[in-house]
Amino acid sequence: MRPVTVAAAQVGPIALETTRSATVTRLIGLMQRAKARGADLIVYPELALTTFFPRWYFEDEADLDRFYERQMPGPETRPLFEAAGDLGIGFSIGYAELTADGTRFNTAILVDTSGAIVGKYRKIHLPGHREHEPWRAFQHLEKRYFAPGNLGFRVFDAFGGRIGMAICNDRRWPETYRVLGLQGAEMVLIGYNTPIHNPPAPEHDRLSWHHNEIVLQSGAYQNATFVVGVAKAGVEEGVPQMGGSLIAAPTGETIAQAVTEGDELVIATCDLDLCKSYRDSVFAFERHREPGAYALVTGTKGPVTPEEAQKIDPALARPDD
Repeated sequence: MRPVTVAAAQVGPIALETTRSATVTRLIGLMQRAKARGADLIVYPELALTTFFPRWYFEDEADLDRFYERQMPGPETRPLFEAAGDLGIGFSIGYAELTADGTRFNTAILVDTSGAIVGKYRKIHLPGHREHEPWRAFQHLEKRYFAPGNLGFRVFDAFGGRIGMAICNDRRWPETYRVLGLQGAEMVLIGYNTPIHNPPAPEHDRLSWHHNEIVLQSGAYQNATFVVGVAKAGVEEGVPQMGGSLIAAPTGETIAQAVTEGDELVIATCDLDLCKSYRDSVFAFERHREPGAYALVTGTKGPVTPEEAQKIDPALARPDD
């Protein structure tokens, strides 16, 4: 057995004017509770240090810059790293990153039990829109405020296993899990901020929780990995955000799940050896995958006509024998 006890640290609303220091104090409290319950690793949501600021249109760069971290750890976030080192617990956290060259990323890091950063991921699948759309009840300007991630889907050897990271909308795309699965990921950590209302497609609203659970479960099962999905939930600055934080096993089953929309720890002991049972049988990639038949997956970004598809994958134009 290779047990890792992981705590999904669901976080309730963070107000626009809440200070970084106050939020870090709150996160440390969750960390202390997780350690008291035997956790080796605590996973915080996407943009865990601030409110979900892409819901507003900011014209002034000074108003926008206050949401970003220029260094990690910085003066206000260092206490979280120090607490992790003192307690002997690792963590993953999402935050807005502003690099030295001025590029903005939606980022997550993995920190080991000594308080050292051992992995970084930058969100690749950015949802929402780029320009101000006043008709919306609230904005979703991730495409304006972040660049697509440039680090790829990487895995990191830590906590006795192989850990991958993704962020929010990444969880909806099967390619996310497959690229991590092909590198032997045994646990994938995914923080999210998901409004229940989808202004361009309100007919989806009633299915928000279903969609969240099914993509996390299927990603876990089809890639023989544990998946830890962690929400920033509740009514934040007037916008209801989905909870539903959960831990899914390689079996495709949810083994622990949040029951509130506030601060809550969802904890499970995950035997990473369970991944091997599925990776050596149903999802033995090296025996059963047929990459030659998947040319369209990387050959086009959007849907194409059958004629265009045949140019990308000549097998589709081959006559029946």
